[in-house]
Amino acid sequence: MTMTNPFRRVQIGLASLALVVVIGTVGYSLLGFAPLEAFYETIVTVSTVGYGFPHPIGTGVKIFTIVLILLGVGTALYTFTVTLELLMDGHMRELIRRRRMDRGIGRMTGHVVICGWGRVGREVARYLSNAGQQIVVVDRDAERLASIDYPTVIGDVTDDDTLLRAGIERAGTLIAALDSDADNLFVTVSSRSFNPSIHVIARARGASSEAKLLRVGADRVVNPQRLGGDRMAAFVTQPHVVDFVDVVMHDGSLEFRLEEVVIGADSPLAGETLRSTKVHEQTGALVLAIRRPDGSFTPNPSPEDHLAAGDVLIGVGTAAQLAALTTFALKV
Repeated sequence: MTMTNPFRRVQIGLASLALVVVIGTVGYSLLGFAPLEAFYETIVTVSTVGYGFPHPIGTGVKIFTIVLILLGVGTALYTFTVTLELLMDGHMRELIRRRRMDRGIGRMTGHVVICGWGRVGREVARYLSNAGQQIVVVDRDAERLASIDYPTVIGDVTDDDTLLRAGIERAGTLIAALDSDADNLFVTVSSRSFNPSIHVIARARGASSEAKLLRVGADRVVNPQRLGGDRMAAFVTQPHVVDFVDVVMHDGSLEFRLEEVVIGADSPLAGETLRSTKVHEQTGALVLAIRRPDGSFTPNPSPEDHLAAGDVLIGVGTAAQLAALTTFALKV
């Protein structure tokens, strides 16, 4: 039984009760009662208060009243029962929590939407949460999302309304980590249509799907099986290098970090060389590589390499040094 069932039963009960009131009011009106009097008699009859009629009534009114009592009391009892069940089982508390969560998602901007709460989605969420990123997890299985601490949206991600409830129009990144390549393809297309500037990272199981995902708008496509194989092979050939990168990027036990910094159009670094800017002397961080706007890398740049707006500096250093590098690159 899903969480939506009790709410659905309450909705059905209330709708049925409203229908009985309409039928009673119309029925009494047809039997000669004024509209307000007909509505009043319907309410006191359905509620079993039963104040009686202000004047003698005929057989038709009596028969109609008997039928209305049977229908109305049964419907009212059903509505009361399902409403009480809703309150006693804690579903109302869940509804309040869900609405509060939806309001929180509605205020998010630039967050990460993770589609699919499987093994890949869990690892992505853990890493991004540790990095201080705002995330929203989307999955169709309510039970899988019940025990997590992140904001969630329960629904089928191939439904546009589900993506809208996750704030896809205001999101900065979408992670398509569903089990099916077809679903990841659909989510990529849908998210791109709602938010053309969103950064899309999609999971792919097959090599043929990678090219398709890139064609429909994915910025990055990740094949976990291939990455796992490459990682295992790297442990054979360069285990210490892999261990160092893992510690710097993921473990957090070393003080040093790797980080990327974009040189803005008004940055004092634009148009200068690494030597003239004295990046290392000013910040303490080391620039390991420069990525140019065309996507090419300049690894281990020399002091004479020029910097330009749009370049991305790949730096290594402590958290304080990297923060200083970011401030130095962005200040005007």
